[in-house]
Amino acid sequence: MRSTASPPPRRRLVALGTAVVLTTTGLAVTATAGSAAAQRVPAAPSAATVLPYEDAGLPTSQRVADLLGRMTLDEKIGQMTQAERGGIDADPSQITTLGLGSVLSGGGSVPTPNTPTAWADMVDRYQRAAMASRLHIPLVYGVDSVHGHGNLLGATVFPHNIGLGATRDPALVQRVEHITAEETRASGPQWAFAPCVCVARDDRWGRTYESFGETPELVESMETAIDGLQGGAGQLKDNDRVLATAKHFAGDGLTTYGTGSNSGKSGDYPIDQGVDRVSRATFDRLALAPYVPAVKEHHVGSVMPSYSDVDWTDDGLGNPVNMHGNADLVTGWLKQQQGFDGFVISDYEGIHHIQPGVASYATQVVEGVNAGIDMFMEPYDFATFITTLKAEVADHSVSTARIDDAVSRILTQKFELGLFEHPYTDRTHLGEIGSSAHRAVARTAVQKSQVLLKNDRATLPIAPGRPIYVAGSNADSIGNQAGGWTLTWQGGSTNVIPGHTILDGLRAAHGKVTFSETAAAPVPRGAVGVVVVGETPYAEGFGDVGGPRWAYDPADHNQPRPEKTMRLSDADSAAVDRVCAAAVKCVVLVVSGRPLVIPPAQLARIDGLVASWLPGSEGEGVADVLLGRAPFTGKLPVSWPRTLAQEPINVGDPGYDPAFPYGWGLTTR
Repeated sequence: MRSTASPPPRRRLVALGTAVVLTTTGLAVTATAGSAAAQRVPAAPSAATVLPYEDAGLPTSQRVADLLGRMTLDEKIGQMTQAERGGIDADPSQITTLGLGSVLSGGGSVPTPNTPTAWADMVDRYQRAAMASRLHIPLVYGVDSVHGHGNLLGATVFPHNIGLGATRDPALVQRVEHITAEETRASGPQWAFAPCVCVARDDRWGRTYESFGETPELVESMETAIDGLQGGAGQLKDNDRVLATAKHFAGDGLTTYGTGSNSGKSGDYPIDQGVDRVSRATFDRLALAPYVPAVKEHHVGSVMPSYSDVDWTDDGLGNPVNMHGNADLVTGWLKQQQGFDGFVISDYEGIHHIQPGVASYATQVVEGVNAGIDMFMEPYDFATFITTLKAEVADHSVSTARIDDAVSRILTQKFELGLFEHPYTDRTHLGEIGSSAHRAVARTAVQKSQVLLKNDRATLPIAPGRPIYVAGSNADSIGNQAGGWTLTWQGGSTNVIPGHTILDGLRAAHGKVTFSETAAAPVPRGAVGVVVVGETPYAEGFGDVGGPRWAYDPADHNQPRPEKTMRLSDADSAAVDRVCAAAVKCVVLVVSGRPLVIPPAQLARIDGLVASWLPGSEGEGVADVLLGRAPFTGKLPVSWPRTLAQEPINVGDPGYDPAFPYGWGLTTR
């Protein structure tokens, strides 16, 4: 997924005009601009008619077959099309005239004001446009609820997946995602583009924090996230559940550094959206494995392909295939071999990564559809996509059978979601968004995600009554501790959400706290130092080590954010040195989306070292373990390198010698 804040150049949108005229024969004639002949289709049902697809008592398969048989080609292609709210908000009638099947909010694409009620009102406004179409087929609305409904101001913001992986608690992860589902659906959207079931194998990747960890076994154990989102059999229609998306299929965490942006053909990321240069056996083990239980055990309703390419070493490098056009894997492996019966949704302009700079848009559409993609996230090119696909069907480049299969899969999930019976937002749980009960679960998740890497001299937990001196750039920044995908695509240091910083948590629980971000103020006699360091927010390739620097959120004022280096900033490093030299004991908390390299000499001066990850809105959970109100129990979900030169480093590698191994984590009582 990508932001709507600074979209790349867009193709000129082509208006698609459609008129429906009821004839005296009882058939509707649909005339489409540019078409050579009108289509004869069944008339829309009268208000008094209940057709089979409208009968909730019939099996879903029967309802799908009945509705599919009544649809024109235009209506079918419309169902395969997803637009960004920014492309239709000023004129929602496009939803009606084009018969759009879905709308999404990308990162930062929100209503004004950004409140739960405004979200619900917005989604319902678009839904009214969908219900005004000939067959009254409802929209499904998608959002990136990747650590809570992060686009929504006031939602509960949970730790990112890397922190959840550190908990080693599948039941807790299921509870987290159930709350995420409830808050998402109560505000309108019925579909979450989550969870990421990627296996992150190189921490230089800017999406490392979206992964539960570096082993497929850990990722698979956390796929209870799917159950939390969707519920059990028959629960998808409930007002506290949403359709889940397993992403990014497959190998997004397995790309080779230096091959990013499809080997530089689609951008300038060093590793994100790159090429998997691996054997088929390695790809099976590290990329495909998590999708087996996602499909067969958790029955995920949708799957999103990766921007990345795969280039098998078995037959020699030089023949990369983009996942959005990989029929062998999307149709052959996922749908046919694994029996996936949900639908495949492209990533944001995902088909544009098929032979970028070489293939025509028409070729990208054809290859994407024929590879097995069922719905296309074409945020601002949605009208062009529709006209292009219709022309390719007429040209027999895409079969009507492939169209029918795609639409059947989409309609099945819409029926299972209960959208035909209840298309508008059920606001029963609207008042529970960001509630104290939900935030209590988030606080527990934060506690369990903290990994105690070092605890010399029994520094932690901090003894009661001992004065605490707090420093560091991330001690009092809720924007930094929430990370990317919070209010905006990239998140932001100045983004403010309801919640508590780590400093807030310490102050609320401990009476003797002194704060100096740069450690310029003197350290009180006998104080324990707590230095909270780490990264500033990022998402996707803008978080790649050595990657481009984001500067385009309003609060950035076009000033590039700090480089991503997997090292402490100069200011944070200086604060650590000052505090550790002056305090009785010193603790360093690393608030980041991945491990950061700490030089050996500096590490030797640190008594307590904690991986705090990106804890989200509840910084009090960090204070809880520092002060002994909850025990340290977290375990590393990824290996912590000694030097950046060790990357990629993963458990089981030859000569494996990290600073802290995968699974490491000291405990306290």
